[in-house]
Amino acid sequence: MDILRIILAILLPPLGVFLQVGIGKHFWINILLTILGYIPGIVHAVWVIARTGPDIQRV
Repeated sequence: MDILRIILAILLPPLGVFLQVGIGKHFWINILLTILGYIPGIVHAVWVIARTGPDIQRV
């Protein structure tokens, strides 16, 4: 499932972050980074997906 999220993060970074952690601080940070530059949004999204495993409790 992480592979699908990473592919979505490359195409639309906030969507990948949303699917991983929901609407929270990482989602809004990613929206801001994507607006400021597409590449920083992708890097942040992949970092969030790789860092937070499936055991994280979503808020």
